[in-house]
Amino acid sequence: MSSESSKKRKPKVIRTDGATPEGKRGKGDGDQDLRYYSEECEVDLRDPIKDYELYRETCQELQRLMAEIQELKSRGIKDNAVEIDERRVQSCVHFMTLKKLNRLAHIRLKKGRDQTHEAKQKVDAYHLQLQNLLYEVMHLQKEITKCLEFKSKHEEIELVSLEEFYQEAPPEISRPAITLSEPHQQTLARLDWELEQRKRLAEKYKECLTSKEKILKEIEVKKEYLSSLQPRLNSIMQASLPVQEYLFMPFDQAHKQYETARHLPPPLYVLFVQASAYGQACDKKLVVAIEGNVEEAKALYKPPEDSQGDSVAPQKRRRPTLGVQLDDKRKEMLKRHPLSVTVDLKCKGKWVTQHQLGTLNVLHLTFYYLMNLNVMTVKAKVATAVEMTTAISAGDLLSPDSILNCLYPGDHGRKTPNPANQFQFDKVGILTLSDYVTELGHPYVWVQKLGGLHFPKDQPQHTVTADNTLSASHMELTVKLLRSRLQSRLALHKQFASLEHGVVPVSSECQHLFPTKVVSRLVKWAAIPYEDYAKLPYTKDVIEAGLAEDTHLYYMALIERGTAKLQAAVVLNPGYSTLPPIFSLCLNWKGERTGSNDDNIRAMESEVNVNYKELWGPKPGHQLLTNQLQRLCMVLDVYLETEPHDTSVEGPKEFPQEKMCLRLVRGPLRLKPFKFNYPQGFFSHR
Repeated sequence: MSSESSKKRKPKVIRTDGATPEGKRGKGDGDQDLRYYSEECEVDLRDPIKDYELYRETCQELQRLMAEIQELKSRGIKDNAVEIDERRVQSCVHFMTLKKLNRLAHIRLKKGRDQTHEAKQKVDAYHLQLQNLLYEVMHLQKEITKCLEFKSKHEEIELVSLEEFYQEAPPEISRPAITLSEPHQQTLARLDWELEQRKRLAEKYKECLTSKEKILKEIEVKKEYLSSLQPRLNSIMQASLPVQEYLFMPFDQAHKQYETARHLPPPLYVLFVQASAYGQACDKKLVVAIEGNVEEAKALYKPPEDSQGDSVAPQKRRRPTLGVQLDDKRKEMLKRHPLSVTVDLKCKGKWVTQHQLGTLNVLHLTFYYLMNLNVMTVKAKVATAVEMTTAISAGDLLSPDSILNCLYPGDHGRKTPNPANQFQFDKVGILTLSDYVTELGHPYVWVQKLGGLHFPKDQPQHTVTADNTLSASHMELTVKLLRSRLQSRLALHKQFASLEHGVVPVSSECQHLFPTKVVSRLVKWAAIPYEDYAKLPYTKDVIEAGLAEDTHLYYMALIERGTAKLQAAVVLNPGYSTLPPIFSLCLNWKGERTGSNDDNIRAMESEVNVNYKELWGPKPGHQLLTNQLQRLCMVLDVYLETEPHDTSVEGPKEFPQEKMCLRLVRGPLRLKPFKFNYPQGFFSHR
């Protein structure tokens, strides 16, 4: 209440202090000093500590007076009213003192607040000045950093080294007296020298452009000349076609072939290049060509064109069944490249008659490439120069499916040589590639090597690429083996035609291997399947030795003399005549005699199977089979003629001895003399 009343009350109180009036104008002259009373000024003159002590004393005095008034009132005496009034007056005086002290306290508080506010404003001003200085320092530091990090354009220029600069630059630019001691001047001098060099290069560049334009004009003139020359060359080449055919130099055809070869896949391209090179260098009878649709081959390497224009609403089609989907996947998996390479191997038939000498027989090979399997296949076909006599037993000799079997040992061409293909087959349900070789061709290992492909089984590779070196290293040997295979099969074909008629052809070069008279004769020669051969009891040893496989050819020969009949089961290896045929014998005469129950039958088998090198004759040994058959007839004569005569049977001996033998039998096994000695003409033991 006192503070609020003091605020409402005017702060100025006019008092007179003795002779010096304060707050009241004197009634004297106008030059009389006027003084006003002000508590704000009084606060500055008074000591706060003394005011505090005065406040305490006043409060204590006021408490004392109040206690006395209360005591006097409690007594209830009427005479005490005067004393109570006196003390009440004194209390009012003390209250006035407290009010004055309260006003002074408020004034001091206001002055303290004002001083605090002024000090705070000064602190804020100083803080603002400090922030401004810090901001200015930060700005200067940023500017310094920018200056330090500034990258001039000249730093991107690769200037010449200092040594080269001082050696090549003229003194008016280099100024070594100044630049050696001042890096800035040195950099400016180097930039001046760089500018000078660039000006020179710009002039040289303009000169080169001028020279280039002149050369381009000359090229255009020459192009026009060449473009006009091309039709003339085409007409000349067209006119030279008859000459090329006459001289066997088909340049135009070869050029077209090489243009087509650019679209071959890498394995077929390697085969084409290496076979062509080998044919030109070593074998003039080797003809290489490319067949197939070139446009389809080009389309394989073109990216699919984006559909443009109005979009056509797709038609709803029935979803194919699972079987149809698998068939489509199999066809896609076994898809061949549109282009193929054909190789024609020509050879002379020396086994034909005299007037047919010089004619050529052709082994036509067509090589394909299975794009998704990354393997090559081959199909074979034989074209003879003359029409050959039809022989029933020779049906499989020139068969496209068997003529190339085991060209190299163990290479049957039934399984894919690429190990990765089996995983691809499992996805589309293909058990083995042998079910499709009739349509696709045989994937022989030597075919892959001719195409430069090699599939290591111990170290599988992710991608197998065609290698020219691999193809070149196998080309010569493979061509020789192919030509030898064709010649041997054609020779066998000719021989089988005679054998089916009971004639064993023996060339003049091999007549000395046999005596003049051989009575036993061949009465039957026929081909048999492997199953029938395996059922024969006397062929068990050959099968167990692993010398009879399903890829071999099997025949049955029957040789007779009188009542004796000799059956010979023959295994013909595909590698004939490098690998000899194997004979298993069974003699039906006075019982059944085989190598298991008759040592002389085993000796007869040894004569044709073990001592076959004597029967090869002249190279390449195509007469081996017929010579073996003729030796069988010869040893059968010796066997029958040297048999002892049965005295219990009346009449002459069935097989009189016509062969001259030194000894009829020898040793505990009673072996007969099957070796013919030329030119003496007698038989002896080995």
